[in-house]
Amino acid sequence: MIKKNIVFFLVALSVAFQITAQQSAAYTNNLVDYQKALTLYNNQQYLAAQGLFSNVQRTTKEAVLQSDCAYYIANCAVRLNQQNADRLVEDFVKDYPTSTKRNTAFVDVADYYFVNGKYAHARKWYDKVDEASLARNEKEKFNFNNGYSAFSAKQYKDAKKYLSRVENSQTYGSQAKYYIGFMAYEGDDYDKANTYFDQVSDQERYKEKLSYYQADLNFKLGNFEKAIELAKEKLNNHREDGEASQLSKIIGESYFNLKAYEKAIPYLKAYQGNRGKWNHTDFYQLGYAYYKQKDYERAVSEFNKIIGGDNAIAQNAYYHLGESYVYLDKKQEALNAFRNASQMSYDLKIQEDAWLNYAKISYEIGNPYQSAPQVLAEYLDRYPNTGHKEEIETLLIDSYITSKNYKEALKLLEGKRSFENKIAYQKVAFYRGIELYNEGKYLEAASLFDQSLSEPRDDMYTARATFWKAEADYNLTNYDDALVGFKQFQQQSKASVTPEIENIDYNLAYTYFKLKNYPQAINYFNRFIEHKENDNVRMNDAYLRLGDACFVSSDYNNAIQAYNNAIKIGQIEADYAFFQKALSAGYIGETSQKISELKAFIETYPKSKLRDDAMYELGNTYVKINETEKAMQLYDRLSSEYRMSSFVPKAKLRQGLVYYNASKNEQALVKFKELASDYAGAPEAVQAVATARLIYIDLGQVDDYAAWVRTLDYIEVTDSDLENATYEAAEKQYLDNNTDKAIKQFNNYLNQFPNGIHALQSHFYVAQLYYKKDLTENAAPHYQYVVEASQNEFTEQALSRLSQFYLERKDWIKAMPLLERLEEESGHPQHVVFAQSNLMKANYQLERFNEAVTYAEKVLSNTKIDNKIKSDAHVIIARSAIKTGDEDKAKSAYAKVEKVATGKTAAEALYFNAYFKNKEGSYEASNKLVQKLAKDFSGYKYYSAKGLVLMAKNFYALKDAFQATYILESVIENFTEFEEVVSEAKKELTKIKKEEAKTNASIQPEGN
Repeated sequence: MIKKNIVFFLVALSVAFQITAQQSAAYTNNLVDYQKALTLYNNQQYLAAQGLFSNVQRTTKEAVLQSDCAYYIANCAVRLNQQNADRLVEDFVKDYPTSTKRNTAFVDVADYYFVNGKYAHARKWYDKVDEASLARNEKEKFNFNNGYSAFSAKQYKDAKKYLSRVENSQTYGSQAKYYIGFMAYEGDDYDKANTYFDQVSDQERYKEKLSYYQADLNFKLGNFEKAIELAKEKLNNHREDGEASQLSKIIGESYFNLKAYEKAIPYLKAYQGNRGKWNHTDFYQLGYAYYKQKDYERAVSEFNKIIGGDNAIAQNAYYHLGESYVYLDKKQEALNAFRNASQMSYDLKIQEDAWLNYAKISYEIGNPYQSAPQVLAEYLDRYPNTGHKEEIETLLIDSYITSKNYKEALKLLEGKRSFENKIAYQKVAFYRGIELYNEGKYLEAASLFDQSLSEPRDDMYTARATFWKAEADYNLTNYDDALVGFKQFQQQSKASVTPEIENIDYNLAYTYFKLKNYPQAINYFNRFIEHKENDNVRMNDAYLRLGDACFVSSDYNNAIQAYNNAIKIGQIEADYAFFQKALSAGYIGETSQKISELKAFIETYPKSKLRDDAMYELGNTYVKINETEKAMQLYDRLSSEYRMSSFVPKAKLRQGLVYYNASKNEQALVKFKELASDYAGAPEAVQAVATARLIYIDLGQVDDYAAWVRTLDYIEVTDSDLENATYEAAEKQYLDNNTDKAIKQFNNYLNQFPNGIHALQSHFYVAQLYYKKDLTENAAPHYQYVVEASQNEFTEQALSRLSQFYLERKDWIKAMPLLERLEEESGHPQHVVFAQSNLMKANYQLERFNEAVTYAEKVLSNTKIDNKIKSDAHVIIARSAIKTGDEDKAKSAYAKVEKVATGKTAAEALYFNAYFKNKEGSYEASNKLVQKLAKDFSGYKYYSAKGLVLMAKNFYALKDAFQATYILESVIENFTEFEEVVSEAKKELTKIKKEEAKTNASIQPEGN
């Protein structure tokens, strides 16, 4: 093209020379320079050529020469990649619109960019070319170059337009067909792609490339056998790893689709993934191939890498993952897989089958997400016409009992009126009543036992509910109703085969004892003792109460015998039995024996809470036999060793009376005044004042008495008859059990005589009445008055009740001083245990962990406490150890808890057993404990949730990412009420997904 232009130019120049016959030297020089510039341009010395063209353009006056120079200057700029190249071409077109080189300029620039692989730049200039001005052979080149540039820029619509124009070209046809076929392949138009590829498949230049695409095309067209043939041929002659991986995938998937799973496996395994990562479909295909080969271990290892999948493939994978786990006897893992599949509706048949398996396994091993009865009932609601209806209904009824989630079971049974459900309702109501009874909620328990009795379908449970209803009544102090209930239990047809029958005599004995029917109490305690030789603790207690019943019946010889038997067993309250035996000796006139036994008691039981009682009683006995000196010494010893004892004011009063009876009035007055001052308001102080009054009258010192008594603010110098009458009226209502009237009259007394001589008793009695009516807030200030008064006979019970009031309100600060006093001052072992166990709990709540442990150890040092208190003490030690980072101590304590605990505490102990197993790396053992937690303690959701997070950690450590992530996602979704647990689950899930995303392209790390 360039040479042709030069010839044309020279001819024109020669003609012009002949016509004009004159030519300036300047023009000749420009022409010479122009020819030099052309020579440089043709020799690709573009910079030098550009300079000469620029000089010629600047000096020549000839428009054609200027136009041609502008054209070549722009062309040089393009080839030199100068920044202003495009602008120079555009300026040339603008400045010389009539130039014959206008279209050529566009083509030349476009072709230059095309040859140098700058297809986007080429496209820009091809778009400017006037196709109509191109010669025929130029049009073919233009269409191919433009089409290929569009193809390279992935502008497939334009590429198809231009390449289609040359698909039959002798020069460009093969290339055009190849690229048109490739675009069809990329656009999933496999038939068209195959057509075009077939047309060029015989050409050697495309054979290498086409073999892969044709294999893939046949795979995508469903021609799997052909795909395998082509891909294997290509694979055998191929050395490039990336394409070998893709060919292996084609072969593996083709075999997979032909259900030749054994052949598929090695090729599916050889696939290296996209950028080194597989996706969920890849894992599913290999997993399913293993599953069909019954290689369940390997199937699981692939299926469980499908994390967070939510499509038909994922549902299918999770269902077969569940089946694989079942074959491997990993039912907890199967439960999660089937649950996941059941929550997807891509394939309704798979969903229903997954639901069925999920429900059955929930029944079999328990379910940490919801109770087994809920799962079974929901399955029946979803699939009322299932062929498994009878089977699932049977499991549902049984699950109400075996799940032990009685509270939830009752809700599910409401409104279900079939005979089988009524049987279940009777049992569930009974067991829920037992749970409430064990929690000390006797009123609620009684209501549940009544509900159980309202459906008397099973005679065994009718008998048992009758017994426990009576037990609840007993604990509610409804002793008459309890007696009726225990008698009705004895008359039940199945009573003799219930576990409760062993204790019926014991319970009847206690009930008669509370009703003060001592002959019958004695009768039933003896019957119990006769048949209960192996239960030493109960036998011990029965002998004690038998002794008490004989004692209050004045049958002291039999009382002594019963107490001796209790001492011989020695399991509980040996000190009490010894003390009561001494008292009984006194009542049958064996005073010397009484004295010797009381003295022995004081020495034998130095830590007994009854030791101050013994000193006081021994002192009184000495007074009775006129050994007053010994009595006085013993009273002094009592006051010295037990300053806080309620017997101290009694002892001082006795001392005063001894002096008074011996006419030692001055010494008597000293004692009485000391008593009146130190124990203001106490009944003994009031009696001391009254006796002192007689002494003052005897001494004729009435004014001195009046002056002294005015210093005592609890002695009102008023109309004592009116005060006494007011108090006695209230007391009568109290004794007659007229609660409301008694409350009103005691309050009336206290309003009239706030510092009256009966104020202490009135405060205590009105507090007791309010407590009986469950008006503890009303009772509290009255108990407070009693505990703030000097030591008295009501102090201990007031301390117990008032501390209990603050404990129920979780006001640990107010409760603790009261409990500390109760521990120090109480004469009753049960009160001491109550104080210590609650001081243990209060200190823990206040995060005083060392003090909490100290009190827990005090509690455990008492060998006669029941398992519930024992369990609480071990739990406090364990929790405190966890809080202070002493996990070895916590582990030991929780192991002890697990042996004796029930309910929520047992769930906690089981969780920590699993926790420590996880810490030790015993992941499967840890998971078994979490499964037990889910099955036996599903009602305690907090520990279920924590157990699931632990289980997720175990599974991930066992390289089961599906179980780990699915469990954590379930915790996050289902346990939102436990923010701390959900937070931990989210943190763990983020960590796992971040790790798994490194090898699984279908997983997006949390936060991305």
